[in-house]
This record gives sequence, C-alpha cells and structure tokens, in this order.
Amino acid sequence: MGFGFAPIAAIVVICYLVAAALKATKLDNKWLPVICGVAGAVLGIVAMLTGMEAFPATDMLTAVAIGIVSGLAATGVNQIGKQLGGSTSTDAK
Repeated sequence: MGFGFAPIAAIVVICYLVAAALKATKLDNKWLPVICGVAGAVLGIVAMLTGMEAFPATDMLTAVAIGIVSGLAATGVNQIGKQLGGSTSTDAK
C-alpha cells in the first residue's frame, strides 16, 4: 500500500470550504482552527472506514491524526493566501 495524497488533499479542501462557509456567519474566527481540526478528524475516520484505497491509515488513531493535521492545514492555506495577498497585521493600524 503506497502513501496516497489524494484523500488527504480532499480532507484539506473540504475543511477549507467548511471554514469559508463559517466565515460568512457571525462565528468568531478564533474557533475556525478548532472546527477544522475536528472536521478533519471526522473525515479521517470516514475515509478509513469507507475503505478509501489510497488512504494511508489502517487504524483509528492514525486516521484521526491524519484528519486533524489535514484540517489544520486548511487554516494554514488560508493564512498563506492572506500573506501572499499583502495583508499584514500592520495594515489594520
């Protein structure tokens, strides 16, 4: 069994979309990394239990860990986008 990146990328994309949807609500943005981590954990378990061929986890703990890291990567992708766009914390002053 090789290490597949497609299921991990799918978890990142889904968590990114969840965070983008939640940003449109009145929810405080400080909760987005936690929500993305939890959503990633759930998606990691789903990916393992549904038998995704390329998913690298064969046990629950690894599936949860991969999912959490993938979910948190979605928040990192958002921050990279902000930084490349030229937005800095000093812009708000």
